[in-house]
Amino acid sequence: MPLSEHEQRMLEQMERALYAEDPKFATALEGSGLRTYTRRRVYQAVVGIVVGIALLMTGVIWQEVLWISVVGFLVMLACTVLVVTGWRKAPKPGEQPVSGSAGGSARGRNRQRRSMMNRIEERWQRRRDEQGQ
Repeated sequence: MPLSEHEQRMLEQMERALYAEDPKFATALEGSGLRTYTRRRVYQAVVGIVVGIALLMTGVIWQEVLWISVVGFLVMLACTVLVVTGWRKAPKPGEQPVSGSAGGSARGRNRQRRSMMNRIEERWQRRRDEQGQ
């Protein structure tokens, strides 16, 4: 049964409070998502590299069809780039994965999110201080 809007907002507030109060614990709870994301990228790239090697060797064996070797090399190169960019784009603990965006706009959005999160955290802290006094 899906959560109501109010329940979703409450859950999001609790998550933010958890990250603000104990980031190490929150990171430990979310670590499996990060591992799954990077593991899947690595597996895809390894399969692509194996396919690229197979194409490269096929092209070498059949010397008449040299273009197969070139395609195999390009597949291996693309998979290597996939691994490198996959590690760079992997979400940090506590963040949502960023879906295909340009580098400049992602930086601007991260700054905007940080400032918004700072404001939310300040409000949360003020509420907590007012209730505690």
